[in-house]
Amino acid sequence: MGRSIAANAFTFLILGVAALGGYIAWAQGQFRNAGPLTEDLVFEVARGATLGSITNQLLTDGAISNEQLFRIGARYTERGDKLKFGEFILPAGSSMDKILDILVEGKSIQYFATIPEGMYQSEIVARINANKDLTGEIESLPAEGMLSPNTYSFQRGDTRQSVVDRMRDSQIAILDEAWEGRAEGLPLTSKDELLILASIVESEAGGAGEWGLVASVFYNRLAANMRLQADATLRYGLTNGEERIRRGLRESELARKTAYNTYQISGLTPSPISNPGRDAILATANPEHSKFYYFVLDGSGGHAFAQNLQQHNKNVAAWRKIERERSSN
Repeated sequence: MGRSIAANAFTFLILGVAALGGYIAWAQGQFRNAGPLTEDLVFEVARGATLGSITNQLLTDGAISNEQLFRIGARYTERGDKLKFGEFILPAGSSMDKILDILVEGKSIQYFATIPEGMYQSEIVARINANKDLTGEIESLPAEGMLSPNTYSFQRGDTRQSVVDRMRDSQIAILDEAWEGRAEGLPLTSKDELLILASIVESEAGGAGEWGLVASVFYNRLAANMRLQADATLRYGLTNGEERIRRGLRESELARKTAYNTYQISGLTPSPISNPGRDAILATANPEHSKFYYFVLDGSGGHAFAQNLQQHNKNVAAWRKIERERSSN
């Protein structure tokens, strides 16, 4: 009788082990085999989300078919506390194992904010505030000129302040690099003055790739005690950078005395008039050498440079002719 009971118990033990082994094999297959997604899914992991909430959302979105297996698999493979926040693309048919890989090791979807060179700070703020993929308010801003233009990547839900801070930090690094490697003999006493002149160069060069040559004109003028006479400074001063004036300047505005009217003041403006890019800053720190004192648009996207007023007036007349022809077409 005792032997019969022992034999039956042993049989049940074997069956139990076999059943457990079968369950484990089934569970492993469910964990590693293709999942129920029939098309790619954009899945968001919110900041502070728990494994439980993430699992529930995956089940709701149809990415997994068994939430218990997913949680067990995440903990067993020690990935349950390593899930990153952000948006991720889960390909169709992704297994639970693959989904965990993506949420732990994969790259989240990136969004981008592009800030062109030469914008006023007010324009940059308006652009960042209009970006619906960013959150929160901009609580602090550096001085005009200290936001580096570039294309910045971010995750949806990042704060607007975080983008502003990255722009500021980038501009600080660029200024440090430019000042450290500046050419000898520049009539500048500080990085602040370098930034001021670079902002004028950026605004006047207009993206034509002539930063170094435009910078040489302003350096030549400073050396000759000539006023800079840069339209961009006058335009900035008329609104203090709160609004961009795109029309032609009036004679009364040219005569108006403001701290930024370089037709009326000598030397540099009291602060930057835009946010210059890296190229403009580096070119201002290491300008080209020239004998030019004047430049004007040439109709091709660049500028016509002149050593004297007589040649400059001819260049201006040529540009006016181009303007008239364009307006008549």
